[in-house]
Amino acid sequence: MSETDLALRTGLPSHLRVLAARYPRNGWRVHSNFDLMTGYWLSRHVMFRTLADRLLTEAEGFLDGDRDVLLYQSRLASDGGTLIEELHMHHGVEDYHFFPQLIRKAPEIAAAFEILDADHHALDSQLAALAEVAKTTLRAASLDTVGQLHTALGKTAQFLDRHLSDEEEIVVPIILEHGGPELA
Repeated sequence: MSETDLALRTGLPSHLRVLAARYPRNGWRVHSNFDLMTGYWLSRHVMFRTLADRLLTEAEGFLDGDRDVLLYQSRLASDGGTLIEELHMHHGVEDYHFFPQLIRKAPEIAAAFEILDADHHALDSQLAALAEVAKTTLRAASLDTVGQLHTALGKTAQFLDRHLSDEEEIVVPIILEHGGPELA
């Protein structure tokens, strides 16, 4: 495993943070190149974090005896399905549409997109494992199955947050420096 591996990484390597250093997060929304599409893209990231947090909270509620099994399973099916499906769609748009355009705008940090691509593959594996545990829990919610799911959710949420934070620090500064990708 390398320092850029999602499971080990605590942030981006300094040589890939050149634009992020130039454009700190607290100034993004007031920059003239920050547009509606960039705001929408970031709002999707907020949604993913919110869903992951809500799934963790619901599992904790079930484990503490504060959730009815049918209500818990209903929320798991809805929020879990949304998280997994929307993440796959989101990553597909990034991988095949947005990222190639952004690489052309900032080829000096193309290596950052290699990290994001590896993240997407790691997250795909993580989401597949999460989906399997969720299916088991949906068939028979118990303290054991929900405990396993809670562990898988915690790992997924941690990986997801690291990935989204790093992705934001790569993508938004490129948009601020060079303009956003074309919509087509």
